[in-house]
Amino acid sequence: MSRNKLTAAVPSPVAEDADDFDAKTAARVCWHYFKEGQTQEEVARRLGFTRKRINRIIAQALSSGLVQITIDSQIGACAELESRLIAQYRLRRAIVVPSPAPDLDVRTVVGAAAGQYISDQLGPSETLGISWGGTIHAAAQNLRRRHGGNTVVSLVGGLAMSGPINPYDNAAMMARALGATCRYVTTPMIADSRELRDALVRSTHVAAALAAVRSVNRALLSAVDLTNRSRALEYGVITRDTLRSLRTAGAVGDIAGHYLNASGSLVSHPLVDRVISVDLTSLRAVGELVLAAGGAHKAAIIRAGILARLCHVLITDEAAAEALLAF
Repeated sequence: MSRNKLTAAVPSPVAEDADDFDAKTAARVCWHYFKEGQTQEEVARRLGFTRKRINRIIAQALSSGLVQITIDSQIGACAELESRLIAQYRLRRAIVVPSPAPDLDVRTVVGAAAGQYISDQLGPSETLGISWGGTIHAAAQNLRRRHGGNTVVSLVGGLAMSGPINPYDNAAMMARALGATCRYVTTPMIADSRELRDALVRSTHVAAALAAVRSVNRALLSAVDLTNRSRALEYGVITRDTLRSLRTAGAVGDIAGHYLNASGSLVSHPLVDRVISVDLTSLRAVGELVLAAGGAHKAAIIRAGILARLCHVLITDEAAAEALLAF
C-alpha cells in the first residue's frame, strides 16, 4: 500500500521533447497517477504528453525520491512467501514486496521497504553499517528524516568516479537523512595489488574506519550478482573478463566485498586479495544483518549470503522469493 504526499504548484506545460527532469511537472504527473488513481494513458491525455513520457516521468520520480513508497508492514501482501522463507532459511524475519512492472527498477521498491525497515528499527543512538549499491541508494531516499544521534559506517572502499551509487555517496545520503555522523573507508574498493591493499588496510585512518564495525548495531547490506545483468559492469567495478573469471572460480556474486560461491563460501580468486572491506568475521558479529536485494537474477547471491550467515532479516521481492524457495 502506498501513501505518497505530493504538493506542487501547477506548472506551465513543458515541451513534449524536453529531456530534463522537471520536479514540478513530475509532482503534477504523480499526483494524478498515485493520488487520483488515473491511468498513465489518462494522465498523458490530460497533460498533452505521450504515455511513454508519463511512464518515464513516474520512473524518474521514484528513482529520485520525489515519490516515496511506504509499505505498511502490518499488511503482509506476500505473507505466505515471507513465512516460507523464514522456515526454509531460518531467518529472523522476511519482508517480501510485490515485484514491479518489467520497465521499473526492482531496486526502487526493495530499497523503499528497506528504508522503512531501518527507519522503524534503528534506535536513536545506534550505529548503522552499510554496503553499497542501487538498493542502498533507494533505501536512503526512503528513510524518515531525523536530527542527530546516529552514526553511519561504510563497510567498503569507494569507487574512483562520483555518483549516487558510489559507496561514499550512499553513506553520505544515509548520514544526511539521519542527521548522523559518518565514517568512510577512504580507499578504493579494489586496490591495484595485494601489497597495496595490505598497506592501505594497515594505515591509521583506514584501520580505524574498518575497526568501526565493532560499534555497528545493525547493518544494511545489498547483493551484487555476477549475471549478465550485473551492475558491477555498469559502474566499472570489474571488467567483463574479470566477471567471467570470477564465475569460472565459482563465484555467484559479492556482499560487502566478499565474493561467494553458491554454497556461501569465499571463492579463491586474485581479485579477492585486493578488495578493501570489513572482514567477514567482524561483519558476522554485527547484531542484526539486513540483506536487501531483489530480482530473480539475484537469487543465487542472496541465497549464498544467507548460507554465509550474512542475513538475519531478508528484504526482497516476489520474483526473488519464489526463486529462493525453488532451490
